Amino acid sequence: MEQTKPAKPETGCHQGQPGPSLWAVQTEAAPTPVGPYSQGVAALGPFLFTAGQVGLDPKTGKLVGEDIVSQTRQALLNMQAVLEAGGTTLSKVVKTTVFLADMEDFAAMNEVYREFFATDPAPARSCVQVARLPLNARVEIEVVACYPQST
Repeated sequence: MEQTKPAKPETGCHQGQPGPSLWAVQTEAAPTPVGPYSQGVAALGPFLFTAGQVGLDPKTGKLVGEDIVSQTRQALLNMQAVLEAGGTTLSKVVKTTVFLADMEDFAAMNEVYREFFATDPAPARSCVQVARLPLNARVEIEVVACYPQST
């Protein structure tokens, strides 16, 4: 699947304005946003901030299953696609925020999460239970990643 990388803007945040340049990260390898947000936003500088990803199959636009394991795995695969489209990787994630529909799912989510973040040090993480997630998903994950150093 072809991934798209928008051209980096020549000017600041708003056309013609000084300041850090920002651009949207968008890829067909992750689901299209279901609201007014970007899959990710890259800033000219060291970090990429992503929107939360749920366990949607990017081809069907539907949740991959009702269980926390399959939804966590797909959410992290979607996140991997967004990061790669933005020029970085899961190994460069410095902070994650995990939103769970039910904190009873924490242990099962954590087992899948560990498969994707086996780095040392592991990213800093916050995990909270929320009243409800988009599309009645069981988990949503957002990250902040840095960029690989240029050589």
